[in-house]
Amino acid sequence: MIEEPALGLGFNGGSSSSNETEASLSLRIKQLMDSQPFAVLCTQGEQQPYGSLVAYSMTEDLTAVVFATPVTTRKFKLLNQNDRVALLIDNRCQHHDNMMNVRAVTATGFAKQVESDKEFKFWSRLLTVRHSNLSNFVHSPTVALFSVDIARYFHVERFQEVQQWIPQRIIPG
Repeated sequence: MIEEPALGLGFNGGSSSSNETEASLSLRIKQLMDSQPFAVLCTQGEQQPYGSLVAYSMTEDLTAVVFATPVTTRKFKLLNQNDRVALLIDNRCQHHDNMMNVRAVTATGFAKQVESDKEFKFWSRLLTVRHSNLSNFVHSPTVALFSVDIARYFHVERFQEVQQWIPQRIIPG
């Protein structure tokens, strides 16, 4: 499944195609995501957008994110109606006195509920290693895990410098 960039098909965010620049951008994205335990999950449904705060974790190669939600929530309902999501991660709380130092990442992708036991074990471990206080919550029968396959990241710094990065899955071995 291919997703078009939100800023248009020709958008490259001003980034060069060099491997060094791409590696630097992916590192900055990873550092920001590692430093922030929560994201705003953006969903769409009932003819309007909806935002929710989630505790998340991501794979080492940044190609996927996982979070948990109770099955009785609007978030769960909307995720089952429309799999297209965005996650916003930022460090604004660390730079309330200088907007030029704020960095943000919007990750766009496709959410799916984790169903199989093998997948559940992998994703729940990834989430609870980062958020150990969520272990009982994650394993509750009234909670669902969702993984998000990330299609692309939009990285913003200095308030208006936007770069796009498309993660590549690392295949072990």
